[in-house]
Amino acid sequence: MWNRNFLLFIVLFAYIQSVYTRISVRQEINAYTFTPESAIGSLIAASLLFLILLFFIKKWQRSEVFSTKELLKIFGTSLFVYMLVMQFSGLLIAFTFDNIERNFNRQTFILSLFSDFLNGVIYGSFFLVYYYYNRNKTHQQKLSKYNVALSESRINQLKAQLNPHFLFNNLNILDQLIEEDKTIASDFLNEFAEIYRYVLQATDKELISITEELDFALQYFKLIHYKYGDAYQLNVEKKNATGSIVPMTLQLLIENAIQHNLGTLENPVQIRVEIDGSVRVCNNIKLKYNEKVTSGRALANLQEQYRLLSRKPIEIHQTEASFMEVVPTI
Repeated sequence: MWNRNFLLFIVLFAYIQSVYTRISVRQEINAYTFTPESAIGSLIAASLLFLILLFFIKKWQRSEVFSTKELLKIFGTSLFVYMLVMQFSGLLIAFTFDNIERNFNRQTFILSLFSDFLNGVIYGSFFLVYYYYNRNKTHQQKLSKYNVALSESRINQLKAQLNPHFLFNNLNILDQLIEEDKTIASDFLNEFAEIYRYVLQATDKELISITEELDFALQYFKLIHYKYGDAYQLNVEKKNATGSIVPMTLQLLIENAIQHNLGTLENPVQIRVEIDGSVRVCNNIKLKYNEKVTSGRALANLQEQYRLLSRKPIEIHQTEASFMEVVPTI
């Protein structure tokens, strides 16, 4: 089940190691130098070490977080067990072929023990690097999926807040129109019903094309015109409308300009929407007298959506005479 590339690397390393060892010891090159039986033996021994390492990893690795202390414990114990198994296997083979004295004298035993230790350190290090690299890669993928799911959940929560906000503000306008002119109020209600269908559809989407959003913003501004007439004027300059933005972005920024500024027929509030790569919404400042303190939740909500979706913030530029929001396209 291990990755084929890793196994291929181990095979090639074991083979090159066996060839190098034979050349170093015999000081000659012949057909025997390149036979693979030594490499196959090293591969079997390495596989045994890998199984021992996996056993102790599953036994002692308790958390997803890498721990040097746990790693040293796993590696040290696995190396010790591996050397015991290799020596015991060698003893059984020597006993089977009745050559214990030749294979287990002091010098041979020390060389064999040192060889097993060296191979254990080399192949064990290869395995642990590979294993923890894949483990970290899997952990990062899970973390990435979790963050995406968390962002989508957060965005849905933010959108759910915008719906009541839009509904409440426009019902307040309708309530005022009913007292002033029932005919205009009826026309407003019909327009509002059509627009609210868009709101319900749009809030199911993370992004929407700039053209669709602009059409909605123009329809929304018709509702504003029912209440305020030409006290608020909207001008649109569209050069490059490619890309997408968060649904209801333009509506919220236009609403923000109307909410904070007092327009009159003599001195209207000019709202300008410029679309050219990015989206800019600008208005001249005519602050209302005795303006009620607002929470700013809708604009903060919108900024949070852009942070989650694009990592690009909505830029706000304010002078004494004008206020401008620059919205990035996605």
